[in-house]
This record gives sequence, C-alpha cells and structure tokens, in this order.
Amino acid sequence: MLSLNNLQNIIYNPMIPYVGTIPEHLEPGTLIVIRGHIPSDVDRFQVDLQCGSSVDPRADVAFHFNPRFKRTNCIVCNTLMNEKWGWEEITYDMPFKKEKSFEIVIMVLKEKFQVAVNGKHILLYAHRISLEKIDTLGIYGKVNIHSVGFSFSSVQKSGMPQFSLPFVARLNSSMGPGRTVVIKGEVNTNAKGFNVDLLSGKSKDIALHLNPRLNTKAFVRNSFLQDAWGEEERSITCFPFSPGMYFEMIIYCDVREFKVAINGVHSLEYKHRFKELSSIDTLEVDGDIHLLEVRSW
Repeated sequence: MLSLNNLQNIIYNPMIPYVGTIPEHLEPGTLIVIRGHIPSDVDRFQVDLQCGSSVDPRADVAFHFNPRFKRTNCIVCNTLMNEKWGWEEITYDMPFKKEKSFEIVIMVLKEKFQVAVNGKHILLYAHRISLEKIDTLGIYGKVNIHSVGFSFSSVQKSGMPQFSLPFVARLNSSMGPGRTVVIKGEVNTNAKGFNVDLLSGKSKDIALHLNPRLNTKAFVRNSFLQDAWGEEERSITCFPFSPGMYFEMIIYCDVREFKVAINGVHSLEYKHRFKELSSIDTLEVDGDIHLLEVRSW
C-alpha cells in the first residue's frame, strides 16, 4: 500500500547541489519523495536520476526532471546518454509556485516513472535507460530541499497476473466499520472510464458505485437501490486519474461513510445510503483499466 509516511533513509536539509547514492536498487514500487520550497528568484531546478556521479565525462541521466520558470512555466523531462540529450518531453501543467512548498513523489514502475506533485498526478516518463543502471540522485538549481526519502517496496512484478474484466469477487469478510478494500491497477492509455462497485450479493443493490470518467474528468459516485439509481455525487477538488497511470485505490468503510484515497491522497467521502453494511459482500470492477491486485481486510 502506498504510504508516504514510512519513508526510509531520509536526508534532511541537504545542501544544493546535492549528489547522493541511492541506498538500494530502484525496483518497480520504489517511491522517491522530495519535500522542499521554491524561492522567489527561481529560474529553474532539476532532479536527476543518474547512472553514477562522474562529472567528466558526465554520467548518464536516466530521468531528468526539470521545472523551468523563465519564459513559459513548464517541466522538461529528458535522458542524457553518452553526454547527448535525447528528445524533450514537455509538460505545461505547472504545479510549482514561487515561495510555496512542494512534495514531489516519483514512483518507479516497470516501464516508466510516474510523478505526482502535492498529491496531483503530473506526468509519466517511459524508461530509456534500464533501472539497474540508476544509482545516484542529483538535485541542482535554485530550490530549497527540506527532505529526501525513499520507500523501497515492490509492486507490478513481471509475473503478476492481470485479472480479466469484468471482475467479480466475494469479499473475504462482509463490509463494516474499519473494513478496507484496496484495488491496484493501471488506467488504459485511451481510457474513457471505469467503475468499482461494492454490492450486496443477495439483493444486487449497489451500496457504492465509483465511476471515474476520464473523457469528462468527472468522478461520479452513486448507489443503485431497489432497482433505481439515486442522485449522483460529483464534487471533487482534483480529478485523480490520468491515462496510463498506475493507481492504488483504498476504500475505507467508516460508521457513517466510505472514504476513498488514490495513491495515498484522500479523494472523497460518500455517506452510506445502503445501511445494512454487513450485507455488502461483493466487489465488481470493470472498464478501461488493467486490474493488477485486489485485497480486502
């Protein structure tokens, strides 16, 4: 489960430029969490995942993450091999603001890096250099860093089975206060939407219908009780899904409501409309995702 709290090997207030050895191999599931503050006179800074720390010749940079504040605010990502830069991938959705704090989470996945800033998904970057070669983290430019931490836990093992959709399963114990369901998956690159439903197997009532719609960026919630849909709930501060992204959705059942978090960030609450929580015993998942893992406890 994605937790930004149990970080290991934390480095506090490193001097910039910072160049340090990554304490373990980067594997799918590793998180790198960088917390800091943007100074008012910033022009640019960068976070580099490097293959060594050589300066001459310059070490290869597997992942160069470079926010720029000069003419257009943007984030430029690239790879340096044999002292030559490849093609730039530019993101114009700029999450960093001058004189504001930030938290960068770089998630290492099997085929790509996934970056979130302040809990919001920002970009994906496909690997151009194999993960085994990365052993050094470099941070350069005008930026204040409060801490750098790592979480070394693995997900997405290559042999991991993908569940076929629609997926229907009985929960190992029925719903009730304190129960948790975790769904791990990857959104298809051309996804329109998907749904996660908690229902009562007996009555076929849907207690919780979660329906992220990527084409309209709406995260619809509803219940289907006595053969009829209720009123949709749609309010959300930030739509948490993006094509191609890996996600861990946590549904936590409280006395009065369900709480839903995506990739460690709280997303929404949904007041119970179906009150017989102990009758909720079935999970259904369908839509435009690869389903990687389902757990409940």
